[in-house]
Amino acid sequence: MLYCEPGADAAVRTMAKTLEWRSATASDAGRMRAENQDRAYADDELGIFLVADGLGGHAAGEKAAETAVERIVETLRSAKPNGDAREQIRRAITAANNRIFEDAADNEMWRGMACVLTLAAIADDKVIVGHVGDSRLYLTWNGAIRKLTSDHSPVGEREDAGELTEAEAMAHPRRHEVFRDVGSRKREPDEEDFIEVKEFLFKPDAAILLCSDGLSDLLTSAEMLEVIERYNGDPAQVAHDLVEAANVAGGSDNITAIFVAGSEFLGNASPAAAEARARNAITKARDSVVEELSSEGRAGVWSKVARALTTRVAFLIYGFVLGIVLALALRWPKP
Repeated sequence: MLYCEPGADAAVRTMAKTLEWRSATASDAGRMRAENQDRAYADDELGIFLVADGLGGHAAGEKAAETAVERIVETLRSAKPNGDAREQIRRAITAANNRIFEDAADNEMWRGMACVLTLAAIADDKVIVGHVGDSRLYLTWNGAIRKLTSDHSPVGEREDAGELTEAEAMAHPRRHEVFRDVGSRKREPDEEDFIEVKEFLFKPDAAILLCSDGLSDLLTSAEMLEVIERYNGDPAQVAHDLVEAANVAGGSDNITAIFVAGSEFLGNASPAAAEARARNAITKARDSVVEELSSEGRAGVWSKVARALTTRVAFLIYGFVLGIVLALALRWPKP
């Protein structure tokens, strides 16, 4: 069953006008899975947004994702207000990792459980991202969408390197393999090849999307952008529509989306989005004309070649016939 919820409780929702962003979460088991192993957390007031995806086929993946969310939120809530945000995110994810590992060691039924996750913490005009695995974070701004996290997977690396197109990566049979996770073994906060941490500006007229691979494996970034640009002030509608679009596309996995809109994000009503659409329309029209002219040009070249060949062949034929006539005339007996 699909659920949607705002990023904060009712009390915080009444303060929406004083906040610099608005968020909503939607999640669904999809059409092929009986259980939803995704977990999500969104808090507009604290600026904390988190998607955790229990690894499919692993024991108690939903337990791992649930533990990750609980431990990360608990750690960040108790962190010092003026501490190093990047370090706090590393420590929170590591705390979740080690708790999952310890719980699995104490319970045979949970042995081998793990998850992947993407965490975003917003403070003022900055977003700090902590990321492990193949869940994703996208930034939408100025009529464009961009993936800001790297997929920690063999296929994801090849896509990020430009060796595979987005469509080829989405259809690849090894798409779901990952080489980083949260919970399979003990970790340290600064351990190499564990947590990817990034930081970027979050403008008021921008929006971000956090999602599990159940969404990104079925919708291209262009298709996501098309849904996001329908934003009319209701983030819950965008989150819902993204999940529904993934279900329509097949719903082969659990699907979760957290959509966070800046206070000035206008979707299709944005002048920048309108300008981008106009540029795209002009580009498509130009490419169409160029292709048509190119086709006509090729036809014109072949027409000239055909005419030239026809002229030369006719000249040769005329010459050949004239030669035969002259030869016959010379050999014809005189009266």
